Amino acid sequence: MELAVWTYEGPPHVGAMRVAASMQGVHYVLHAPQGDTYADLLFTMIERNDRRPPVTYSTFQARDLGGDTAELVRGVIQDAYERFQPDLLLVGESCTAELIQDQPGPMAARMDLPVPVVSLELPAYSKKENWGASETFYAIVRTLLNGESGRRSRPENLSHARPRANLLGPTSLGFRCRDDVVEVTRLLHDMGVEVNVVAPLGATPADIQSIPDADFNICLYPEVAATACRWLEKNLNQPCVTSVPIGVNATAKFVEEVAAIAGVDVPESMRVQQSRLPWYSRSVDSTYLTGKSVFIFGDATHAIAAAYVARDELGFTVVGLGTYAREFAREIRATAKEFGVEPLIASDYLAVEEAITAVNPELVLGTQMERHVAKRLGIPCAVISAPVHVQDFPARFSPQMGIEGANVLFDTWVHPLMMGLEEHLLGMFREDDEFGDALPSHLGGGALPNAGVETAVTAVAQAGQLAHAEAAEAELNWAPDAEAELKKIPFFVRGRARRNTERFAVESGIGEITLETLYEAKAHFGRS
Repeated sequence: MELAVWTYEGPPHVGAMRVAASMQGVHYVLHAPQGDTYADLLFTMIERNDRRPPVTYSTFQARDLGGDTAELVRGVIQDAYERFQPDLLLVGESCTAELIQDQPGPMAARMDLPVPVVSLELPAYSKKENWGASETFYAIVRTLLNGESGRRSRPENLSHARPRANLLGPTSLGFRCRDDVVEVTRLLHDMGVEVNVVAPLGATPADIQSIPDADFNICLYPEVAATACRWLEKNLNQPCVTSVPIGVNATAKFVEEVAAIAGVDVPESMRVQQSRLPWYSRSVDSTYLTGKSVFIFGDATHAIAAAYVARDELGFTVVGLGTYAREFAREIRATAKEFGVEPLIASDYLAVEEAITAVNPELVLGTQMERHVAKRLGIPCAVISAPVHVQDFPARFSPQMGIEGANVLFDTWVHPLMMGLEEHLLGMFREDDEFGDALPSHLGGGALPNAGVETAVTAVAQAGQLAHAEAAEAELNWAPDAEAELKKIPFFVRGRARRNTERFAVESGIGEITLETLYEAKAHFGRS
């Protein structure tokens, strides 16, 4: 075990809690010591739920270890059933209780309760939260569709007025799951496809039992639903859509895959780009950000999707790609190989910070951990994946998937860079009296707080003029790649950038300005 200040994932029983908290008519009895109830705060304080998760803890104490803790567990299970009257009971243990080996799941199964009981065996010292959520959802599906209470089979001849699909994978504490479901449901409706069940989020045990009534499944979040989808495909012959519609291109691919499985034609209106992102990618403004280096880290689904959107839709250069989800290491490695970068599979945020520092990107796309890291390094950052904090559960509609999701990505990723461009322009213009005392608008604007600004600005301007004259005398040479990079700078500040770079070269004793010199000059004037 490792002691960490931050962690990307909790133990697997937290993943089970996420599934239980997502569903209705489900209760989770967790054999855990006093103090392991901390996970409640994730839902009430971070996700801002108006109710506690449906979890009852055994909360044994040190003095209980001298007695029969198994009897304590039986009493807690019986009391939880009588009080909450759930339609399905989950029973498991926390990482600490696992050491006692009371085996509460099998114990509950022998109590002959009048509802299905799902015994959760979640090895806390070898697995993590997302795996726990996946295993819990899979166990619920398997129990209700193939257990003593169900044994549902898929109807041989489904006859619906419109094709039906199940949306599988969204959970409580997931990244923008609530809004993704709304956007994907709208997208399917426009295609003539109805949503049969959304699960686990908002589903009841009866909903789970109606999963076979759909024509196919859509695996929205593989971290949670991939195992259950494979089981449904194998045992119920239920096809599965695996494309995740994050970004314009991925949404188009998703639409085509759904159309092929559902046997529907894609409406012509859906073939027309409705997102603002393609418009921006074709605009002059986007050339200011072309080639910007970006480092990406998060869960596998969002990290892989972000890499393709960054490269193919925004023209960025991916310089780093990684995940904390070891179960999806193969997918990350394959994608990283395609992008020509070294994959990073790590659950240590300090290792991620080292990787970010090493490549020095111009934008970071990551979790709340990377937001803190980027803030310390002074790099723009956008959050794309759980784990997240309260600010990433917005009250407004803010999906990541579908057409509207592509607009949200555009706003979230481009705006930090535009603010960085503003800072850069003010830095390039700082020798002018008109701009020398200006701060970026997102930092409050106004004059610089130090005294003697006018004197300083005048001195800097004079120094710049002198350096430019010296550069002319020195007849500096510009390497072709540096000249090409210079042309990417907006024309109205290009002259200033040239003069500042030449001034830097003269002061540094450099005779030929290369691409590296241009970047060093940019960094120098950005710090000064």
